[in-house]
Amino acid sequence: MLMLIDAHLDAIDDVNAALEQARRAGIGQVVAMGMEMRSNEANLRLAAAYPGRVWPAVGYHPWSLQAEQAAATLSQVREQLPRCVALGEVGLDYKVKVPKKFQQEVFGQLLALAVEQDKPVVVHCRFSHQRAHAMVRAAGIRRAVFHWYSGPLEVLDALLADGYFISTTPALAYSPPHRAAAERAPIERILVETDTPVSYQGRSSRPADLLQTIEHLGRIKQISMDAVAQQTATNACGFYDLTKI
Repeated sequence: MLMLIDAHLDAIDDVNAALEQARRAGIGQVVAMGMEMRSNEANLRLAAAYPGRVWPAVGYHPWSLQAEQAAATLSQVREQLPRCVALGEVGLDYKVKVPKKFQQEVFGQLLALAVEQDKPVVVHCRFSHQRAHAMVRAAGIRRAVFHWYSGPLEVLDALLADGYFISTTPALAYSPPHRAAAERAPIERILVETDTPVSYQGRSSRPADLLQTIEHLGRIKQISMDAVAQQTATNACGFYDLTKI
């Protein structure tokens, strides 16, 4: 069974139907990412409802940052992170209208929690690739995946040299920067995802659409879908250290 690394399951109306569709497609496990307090709680409930199928992550997404909620959300993440396979989704987004200094302060505190609890980190880094990588490295993070990487190739080379991963999505079908990153990174450093329920070319995605990511990545790497599926599942299990869960 394949493994999907990144889906915002709490944003899907019928989670059971989506997970069943994924199961029929051969996708047995999903890591559910958190955005803020509500989705973090939802992920833990989903993990309890679907043991062995849904693995929870808690995070504080830059899109969700609010000064009046920051302390409470950070406290929640600290409390819930031991029950999770990762810290995520967290990071920086220099396109949103949230002060960069505030984003960096919160991201820094979240990275400190990941180091304290030795958890892998799923990093959002839109228009902030260099800064996000520098902060992850400076914090001493051992395991990080730079989600939907579409940034400069020189930053990609640096984060790969540090032992980090990138993830790929169905946007491989149409995004030249994303394809360039997938071409550059070795398959052993790539995780696959859908970022459910984000839309690709006007269609809302579901976990079963992981097969699209695998198909596109196979074409780029000139290897079979089975080889992509096997290697990326191995990558994900090692990244999340699921043998300890």
